[in-house]
Amino acid sequence: MKRKSILLLIAATVIISGCMQNANQTEEPKALKINNALTEAEISAKLFTPEVMWKMGRVANNTISPAGDKFAYTITYYNMEENKGVTSIYIQAFGDKELVQLTDNTGNESNLQWNADGSRLFFLSTRSGDGQIWSISPDGIGLTQHSFIDKGIDGFGMTQDGSKVFYTQVIPVTKQNSAAIYPDMAESKAKIYDDLMARHWDHWDEGNYSHIFVADIKDGRVDAGKDIMEGEPWDAPLAPYFDLSEISWNHAGTQLAYSCKKLTGRAYAVSTDSDIYLYDTATGQTTNICKKENVSELPGYEKYPVWSPDDKLLAIMSMRRPGNESDKERLFVWNSADGSMKDLTATFDYNAGNVVWNGNGELYFIAPIAATHQLCKVNLAGNVTVITAGDHDINAFSTNGNKCIAAVTRIDRATELFDIDVNTGQLSQATNINGAIYENIPMGKVEKRMVRTTDGKEMLAWVIFPPDFDPNKKYPTLLYCQGGPQSVVSQSWSYRWNFQLMAAQGYIIVAPNRRGLPSFGQEWLDQISGDYSGQNIRDYLSAIDDVSKEPWSDEARLGCVGASYGGYSAFFLAGNHNKRFKAFIAHCGIFNLESMFGSTEELFFVTNDLGGPYWDENPVAKRSYANSPHKFVTKWDTPILIITSFNDFRVPYTQSLEAFTAARLRNIPSRLVVFENEAHQIFKPQNSIVWNREFFGWLDKYLK
Repeated sequence: MKRKSILLLIAATVIISGCMQNANQTEEPKALKINNALTEAEISAKLFTPEVMWKMGRVANNTISPAGDKFAYTITYYNMEENKGVTSIYIQAFGDKELVQLTDNTGNESNLQWNADGSRLFFLSTRSGDGQIWSISPDGIGLTQHSFIDKGIDGFGMTQDGSKVFYTQVIPVTKQNSAAIYPDMAESKAKIYDDLMARHWDHWDEGNYSHIFVADIKDGRVDAGKDIMEGEPWDAPLAPYFDLSEISWNHAGTQLAYSCKKLTGRAYAVSTDSDIYLYDTATGQTTNICKKENVSELPGYEKYPVWSPDDKLLAIMSMRRPGNESDKERLFVWNSADGSMKDLTATFDYNAGNVVWNGNGELYFIAPIAATHQLCKVNLAGNVTVITAGDHDINAFSTNGNKCIAAVTRIDRATELFDIDVNTGQLSQATNINGAIYENIPMGKVEKRMVRTTDGKEMLAWVIFPPDFDPNKKYPTLLYCQGGPQSVVSQSWSYRWNFQLMAAQGYIIVAPNRRGLPSFGQEWLDQISGDYSGQNIRDYLSAIDDVSKEPWSDEARLGCVGASYGGYSAFFLAGNHNKRFKAFIAHCGIFNLESMFGSTEELFFVTNDLGGPYWDENPVAKRSYANSPHKFVTKWDTPILIITSFNDFRVPYTQSLEAFTAARLRNIPSRLVVFENEAHQIFKPQNSIVWNREFFGWLDKYLK
């Protein structure tokens, strides 16, 4: 790889603009040592392994300078021995392949945003011990700490003139544990609840909530903030992802728009009904713009407010149905003059996300279309234009109105940044972060394949081949079952379920966009709700049957793998596959729909997808529970690997324990792997290596 220019800065020695280092910091922070170079053995082997994958740089947070002459972004690298990573800031001029590292590997940097004239780049950093606001000039000098908030912050956003800032922080609001309720019982460890939800995603409810604070910036230092949600028992941004894109300053810095689901208990668990609120800095008043009398009711998710350049309009994402987290993401515009709402994508049968105003009365957004993600635009009349085309995913982008830089992936390429000509849709690669890996490690060919389904539809499936594929040989073939269940199988690059990693170990992968996945219209997406075991399962079998007939696919060595709903699919197919498969792998899969309903947390999800609770007598619910995978264990006849994690509260680990118990009592060859410090996905470096070794060890044992 071409040697990069690196400017190292020692943050602890810099004092600028009257700001001082955190008084609690007693020693200079240490940079994490990164060694992402391939070894001679790895170069010689030319094999994509989990260890090689974890050497890859992970690009994020791209943002264009106001002048449009440069762009900044972050890269995360990992140290496998220390089992952690570090995220630093890089900067690059348009048209120049050379990148400069602005911050050293001392803290994790994120949340990048330029000031109005582009002279400073502000960001969130943990280099002082907890999350605080820092800035640096684009030439790499003047590293400055601006906030000194006790216990740190989780994210922030500055007004355009740099006079105010919002920041988010988790604070105690209610008492949920016995030591707080009974101060004389300080050693008690009980958690006490009177209503739902006791748990959410990966944590127990401790009575703490993410709140928004508004503060002035004076002489380069952030003042103490005002909690604009004081005493309120709900989160902004919304749990469990706490996405800062749900909060937005207007350009004048006088109003703050944010998304919040102001519900508690049972009502919170069964509904997605979040709204957009406006906080006025002058009056201190908060207004719900989604519940005014002259606005038609918006009962589902409303998120991601984005102000127009003149602050007269506010773009928001809206879903119509309050119990469906995967309803169509409609692009609405709210008019501040009369409070009216207009759906700009009413005739566009795809989701609209990552919305940005382009300064010309139009909005750019990303839409999933035919198992890819493309950049689109829409005018205020509701005329949509798809700007880009091709087999790629545009996952995020930033623009100053003229220039556009986007994060792009393919199944055979991790995220790189591309310059997009918004007039022609032409993509030009701007970064080559992992070039050394691609130069030395071959990736497998990806083929788009159209499969005829049992009801006569055409279904797009991706087929990924080993890098050294020989059509005269026969290969073990894997059916990949997607989770979600409403998540598109697109041109994405995953560090958890990586198709190229599977292919490199000598497997052909079949990844169908079965019923229930976005990017093929709302009817295709909605089909799965209330019919987990129906057409979408038949779609899976259509895909694997179609590919297994090829001379290079070994019909005697087929495997089936999946996570979450994909794990449900593996469990269900284990009892309904008619001897097709020789091995199954289910990660955090749904096994027993009745116990799943009673032990998960966001009940709108299972209520919508299963048709109601297990005691409901409606036909949809009765069909769903009648087809729970646990009712077919008497037909299990195939080795199965089951993986789960202690902190998974969406699909609790007890689902996997039930499945493992059934498999062992049925004397089915099986293995249980439980990660005690992970949730629904595996994120930690060493856990990921162990996961992959178990994954491929199981497949190799039964398919090779």
